[in-house]
Amino acid sequence: MSDHAALPKPQGSPLTLSILDLAFVYEGEAPAQSFKRSVQLAQNAEALGFSRVWYAEHHNMPRISSSAPAVLISHVGAHTSTIRLGSGGVMLPNHAPYTIAEQFGTLAELYPGRIDLGLGRAPGTDQTTLGRALRRDPRAADSFPQDVVELQQFLAGNSPIPGVQAVPGAGTNVPLYILGSSLFGATLAAKLGLPYAFASHFAPTHLEHAAKVYREEFTPSEALSEPYFIAAVNVTAADTMEQAQEDFTQVARASVKAMAGRGREMTEEQLDHLVDSYAGQQIISMLNYTAIGTAPDVAEYLERFAAMVNADELIVSLRSPNWDKALHGLDILGNAWK
Repeated sequence: MSDHAALPKPQGSPLTLSILDLAFVYEGEAPAQSFKRSVQLAQNAEALGFSRVWYAEHHNMPRISSSAPAVLISHVGAHTSTIRLGSGGVMLPNHAPYTIAEQFGTLAELYPGRIDLGLGRAPGTDQTTLGRALRRDPRAADSFPQDVVELQQFLAGNSPIPGVQAVPGAGTNVPLYILGSSLFGATLAAKLGLPYAFASHFAPTHLEHAAKVYREEFTPSEALSEPYFIAAVNVTAADTMEQAQEDFTQVARASVKAMAGRGREMTEEQLDHLVDSYAGQQIISMLNYTAIGTAPDVAEYLERFAAMVNADELIVSLRSPNWDKALHGLDILGNAWK
C-alpha cells in the first residue's frame, strides 16, 4: 500500500471502478500510437468489467494527445461494445455549449446508452495557448454555471434559444458530470443536482472537504435523486511491492522532469537535485493519492480511499513507466477487483 495517505478502514459494498485515459504520447512516437493504445486499453477494460473510460481535454501538451475528446471517444466507441465512454472532461469555457451538445449528441446517436459528458471550467492549457491559439476570453470561466444549464437544455430538447435546436443532441439527455478540484465544482454540482467527480489524482488538497460539501448541499433534480460522488486516484500496480515502488519512483521523477524541468534534457544527477527541490516535492505531492503495490495492496488501498470520502465510484489513472507495465497494471487491478 502507498504510504502517501493514512486512510480509514474500508466499509460497505464493492463500488464502481472506472479508468481515466490520458492518451500518453511516449518519447519518439506520433500521437497515432497513443490512439491505438487507447483502443486497446478500452477493450481490455471492457473485458475486465470496468464501468467506463474517460478522456480529458488538454492543449499544447506534447505528452498528452486527448485534445479532442469527442473525436477520440468516437474512435474508441467503434472498437468497443459495452463500456461507457466519456469526457473527463470537456473544458466547457473553451466552447459554445451548442457545439458540445451537437458533438455529444452525435456520439449518443452513434453509441446509445454509452456516452458521458464530464465538464470542467479550467482551460486545460497554458495562458498563451488559451488566449492566442484557442482565442478564449479568460473571463469565459465566469459563465460556467450558466453554460452548464444551457448545455443541459440543448441536450434535453428544451432549447434556451427560440428556434434553435441541437441536431443531433436534442432529446438525447446525455448525462452530465461536474468535474473539479475545489469547492466551486462541489457547490455547483450540488446546486444543479448533478454527479460530481473530484480530480484528486493530481489535486488532493480539498478532496475531503469537497466531498462533504457536495453531499451536505446536494439538491435532488430530474437528473439525479441522490448525490453521486466520483473520486480520481492513481494506481501503480506490479507483481511485487518492490517493483511497484520502483515503478512509482520512475513515474514521480518523470512528472518532475516534465513539469519543473519543462521536459528539457538533463543528467540523472541534475534530475536528482530537481526532485529534491521544493518545486520537485510539490509536484510529487500532487500524486498523494496513489495505490502502490500488488493486487491485494492496491485493492485494500482503493477500498480505504473510497471509504474516506464515501465515494460511489473511483476513476483510476494508471501511472506506470511504460505502456506494457500500465496494461499489466490494469490486469492486476481488474482481477483484484472481481
